[in-house]
Amino acid sequence: MALSCGIIGLPTVGKTTLFNLLTKAGLATSGFMTGKTSTHTQLAQIPDERIDYLAQMYKPKKVTYATLEVTDVPGLVRGASQGMGSGNEFLTAVQEVDALIHVIRAFENENVIHVEDSINIMRDVETINLELLFADLQLIEKRISRINQAKKKTKEHQFELGALEKLQTAFEEEKPLSQIQLSDEERDCLRHIRFLTEKPMILVVNVDETQLVNQEYPQRDSILAYAEEKGLPILEVCLQAEVEIDELGPEDQAMFLEDLGIKEPGVKRIAQTVYEHLGLISFLTAGEDEVRAWTITKGLNAKQAAGKIHSDIERGFIRAETVSFSDLVECGSMAKVKEKGLARLEGKDYIVQDGDIINFRFNV
Repeated sequence: MALSCGIIGLPTVGKTTLFNLLTKAGLATSGFMTGKTSTHTQLAQIPDERIDYLAQMYKPKKVTYATLEVTDVPGLVRGASQGMGSGNEFLTAVQEVDALIHVIRAFENENVIHVEDSINIMRDVETINLELLFADLQLIEKRISRINQAKKKTKEHQFELGALEKLQTAFEEEKPLSQIQLSDEERDCLRHIRFLTEKPMILVVNVDETQLVNQEYPQRDSILAYAEEKGLPILEVCLQAEVEIDELGPEDQAMFLEDLGIKEPGVKRIAQTVYEHLGLISFLTAGEDEVRAWTITKGLNAKQAAGKIHSDIERGFIRAETVSFSDLVECGSMAKVKEKGLARLEGKDYIVQDGDIINFRFNV
């Protein structure tokens, strides 16, 4: 099952453009607020040069990249948590995802109307944050009401009620979840509620070409300071230019990127940043049948990683034949890697590293 992220933000900031770039969905975009309330979900490939390199080497029948499920959430407006605009449709969509990509508009374009009639990054960030906070407040109020209406209140219910009321007070003071002191027991009893303000988030500032090249736009210092203070990854991307880059061949693409002073497409950086921010890594398998990236949580051991391929491999695990990708590139072939003694036989407790090329030995 692929991990998922939701693209959120005000209307006309570039959410659907980013969704199309990540998933190749080809949805229609608009220069004005359409009032659409439907969400769209599709898989996006995580670009990986290591997979490209192995595919060149093995010429496999099949190449499989890591994937991420992406949801294009309807544009939020002030009051969405109270059912304004896309309202509750947004809440349902966002509750289901593992991470959020918040698109913020910095570009000026008189043909693309801003819902608040002016460009103001910090105001827009505040609007979305408040809507997420109010949505969490609603979740708390519903849960409190359900517990109070229960015919029989258990000791666990009473404890959960205390934790919920503590959160309710803080949220009413507009304090985010990250600033609320909760004990391990309180966190544990609230684990079943999927709070929006707890989800990992990355910020994407959608700039125009001039702003991208000059690295300058109104309130840039403020948004960078805000991201640093909150510990949020932030990327500055010109989505309009990305659409043009996406339509070019490799050579023209490289020239365009050079003109913009960037090393790789922003969409690639966004996909990889979400992946890293969720604490994910890939180990690789390679052969003539298939070259594939397998997504695992950072810190899994070899036996657990084997289970991602098949439960039989985990159950009958013997050894993991492991080669680090950088060693393969340096040596140029698997034969050379083995010749230099860089292929390793790892046991079940070995912690798998990002980019390990693994062949599992197992016996069932």
